[in-house]
Amino acid sequence: MNPVTMRALLDRWESRGLLYRVKKEVDPIHELGAVINAKNGRQPFLFEKIKGYQSSMAAGLGGDRALMADSMGIHSAELIPKIIGSIVNPIPTTLRQTGPVQENLVTGEFDLADLFPIPTYHAEDSGAYYVSGILVVKDLSGRKRYTSIRRMQYLGGNRTNILITSPELMEQYAHYESIGEPMEVAVMFGVVPAVVLSSQISTHLYHTDKLDVAGALLGQSLDVVHCKTVDLEVLSEAEIVFEGRMLPYERELEGPFGELAGYYGTRTPQPVVEFSAVSYRNNAISQTIFPSSYEERLPMALVREATLLSTVRQVVPNIKAVHIPMGGVARYHAVIQIEKKHDGDGKQAALAAFASDKDLKHVVVVNDDVDIFDSDDVEWAIATRVQAGDDIFIVQGAKGSPLESSHHLKGVSDKMGIDATYPLGKEELFKRTSIPIEVNLKDYL
Repeated sequence: MNPVTMRALLDRWESRGLLYRVKKEVDPIHELGAVINAKNGRQPFLFEKIKGYQSSMAAGLGGDRALMADSMGIHSAELIPKIIGSIVNPIPTTLRQTGPVQENLVTGEFDLADLFPIPTYHAEDSGAYYVSGILVVKDLSGRKRYTSIRRMQYLGGNRTNILITSPELMEQYAHYESIGEPMEVAVMFGVVPAVVLSSQISTHLYHTDKLDVAGALLGQSLDVVHCKTVDLEVLSEAEIVFEGRMLPYERELEGPFGELAGYYGTRTPQPVVEFSAVSYRNNAISQTIFPSSYEERLPMALVREATLLSTVRQVVPNIKAVHIPMGGVARYHAVIQIEKKHDGDGKQAALAAFASDKDLKHVVVVNDDVDIFDSDDVEWAIATRVQAGDDIFIVQGAKGSPLESSHHLKGVSDKMGIDATYPLGKEELFKRTSIPIEVNLKDYL
């Protein structure tokens, strides 16, 4: 059985020597983030002592491709088929009367900063932030539930503001504002990587319940419970849950904050959330994700890979695999591997990629003898198989990502496709060197 709780996953990884347990006290202001960032979010950490708090904190659970797969009981090569299969065949959650996350309940007047650590990450961040919370809302009909990760700046007391970039979520919040009512929300902390991964699936594209997808990723139904002060369901075995409401017509300035691409975002007014309750497990382990680290980037990259593979396959059926690398900020670059069968397959694959994802800026298409997960191999293909005049095309003034700094210079982005496949019928000119035997170096040392 795959672990469905964060603490069970931490125990399993620690028993295999994969967890860094930090016994030294760390300050949530800059120091904690600096330690996490020393491994760029790819190493699971458990901090036993956070200055000013009794609770421990976990980080780095979902920043390594192999460990992400391991948390779901599969190998990394199976990740993308697993995501696609889980979207197609989700496993519905199971409603329980109560669960571990409700072992403790705080209501009335409270200060969030008194309960669990709220880290400050970068030198010029505007303050302390929650960045790993899984936001749970229902659609306007009240029948469909969906999740996403939203950063929240601590404002004092029981209030934060929240950055919402999803068009669907903004439209929903606008509806509640139009009738002068708050929008109910819940925020879950302390969950396994599958829950984070499923939260990145596009509501616009798939209209699926993301907690049901998380269940399919883990191979079993996940237990949920009703919140105490809002009409929402949350994971029964999350570590911590905040319950509250996004207030209508109330904004507080948010930012600057060190964002996904490694730059500071601007200071803008964002909606305010007022929390009515906090529930948590006994000896709750809080959770964070270092912003712009692999742990933030990898889940969104994997989901984008699944969408990209499915989309490009519609027009280039001989596609073999896709990769959205971390160096391209997990959304701006893509590498596509094809078994080239027709002239034009390379350019067609790149065009299909751009059509599938407005955020993509640069796409490289390679033959199936190139390892798309090896940046040196991809660069080698570009260096030895590309003639710029024939194999590179540029589309100017297209739609781009609002999170990308250079996009804001003109409000549009240029796209570049690179066909790094060799011409059909010229295979002998591009035959890679090889050695006919394998050796074990240990036998020679």
